[in-house]
Amino acid sequence: MDSAREIGALPVRAPARPTGTGAPERSHTSAMRSVDRSEFITQWAPSLVLVVLVLGFSLANPNFLSLSNLGRMSIAATPALMVALGVTFIIIMGSIDLSMEGTVATTAVLFAIVFNQFGGALLGWAWLAIPAALLAGAVIGLINGVVHVKLKIPSFMASLAIGFVGIGLSVLLTGGDIVRVNDDVFRALLLERVFGFPLMVYVAIVVVLLAWFIQRKTTIGRNFYAVGGGEDLAHASGLNVQRVRIVGFALAGVFYAIGAILAVARAGMAEALTGSNYMFVSITSVVVGGTSLMGGNGGVWKTVVGVLIVNVINNGMVVIGLPRYVQDGVLGVLVIIAVVLSTNRRSLSLVK
Repeated sequence: MDSAREIGALPVRAPARPTGTGAPERSHTSAMRSVDRSEFITQWAPSLVLVVLVLGFSLANPNFLSLSNLGRMSIAATPALMVALGVTFIIIMGSIDLSMEGTVATTAVLFAIVFNQFGGALLGWAWLAIPAALLAGAVIGLINGVVHVKLKIPSFMASLAIGFVGIGLSVLLTGGDIVRVNDDVFRALLLERVFGFPLMVYVAIVVVLLAWFIQRKTTIGRNFYAVGGGEDLAHASGLNVQRVRIVGFALAGVFYAIGAILAVARAGMAEALTGSNYMFVSITSVVVGGTSLMGGNGGVWKTVVGVLIVNVINNGMVVIGLPRYVQDGVLGVLVIIAVVLSTNRRSLSLVK
C-alpha cells in the first residue's frame, strides 16, 4: 500500500508538446501570403497603372479625354498593337524577336507595290496585296524560326539579323523611294470614323479577338505556354519543341504584316522606314503589360493594357507639353519597373 501511495504520489507530467512546429507553420503561411501578394501585383499592377495615368493626365489637362484626342491615341496605337500581339507569342515561348522593324518594312513595301500593280483599287484586284503581305510576313517569320532552331542561334541574334535583311530588302524593292497608296476605299480605314474612332480600330479589335482565340482555344497556343514554362519538360512530354518555336515565329510574322498594312493605311505610303521604332514600342508594351521575359505566362489582354499604357504616356506627355526626351526616359524607367514586378528573381541564381 505504501508503495502504491508512493507510486500514486509521483507527479504525472502532461504530454510534451512538439517544439518548433508553430514557427514553420507561421513561416509557411507568411510565404504563401507573400506569393499571393506577388501574384496580385503582377496580375493587376498594369491595369492600376493605366487607370492612374488616365486620371492623372485628365486632371492635368481636361482635353486628354476628349473624343478627338482618344481618336488620335487609337490611331497611333493600332499598328503597334498588331506588332505587339506577334511579340507576345514569342515572349510567352521564352524567346525574343527583334525582326519586327525589318518585317514591317518589307511587308509594307510589298503590300504597296502589289496594291498599285493590281490597279490600286481595293474594290478591284488590289485586294490581293493583303494575302500577299500576310504570306510574306509568315515566310519571313518562318525563316526567322528556322534560322533560330535549326542553326541553334539565340533567338535575339537570329531575329536581329533577319530584321536587318528585311530593311535591306525593303530598300532594294523601293530604291529608297516612297510608294504611295491613294485608294480612297483603303484609306477609309483611317479617314472613316464610327463613334469617333477610325475603322482601323475596329479591325484591330477583331485581330485582338483572333489572337486571344489562338492563345486560349488552340493547341498551338497552349503549346506556347508549355515551351515557355519549361522546354525540357515539354520535350520530355513528347512535344515537338522545335516545330512549336518555328510556328510561333511564323505566326508572329503574320501579325507584323497586319501591323504593316494598317501602318500603310495610316500614312498613305510605304517605305523602308515604315517599321521604325516598332521594336522598342512593341517589346516595351508586352513587358509593361505584365508578360514575363522568362516565358510561360502573360497573354493577349496584358499586351493590350501594355500598349494602352505606352500610348497614354506618349500622348499625355505631349498634351501637357513635356519634351520628347522626357517621354523616352519615362518609358525606359517604366520598362525596368515592369521587369522587376514580373520576374521572380528569387528563383534565378544568375541574371544574364
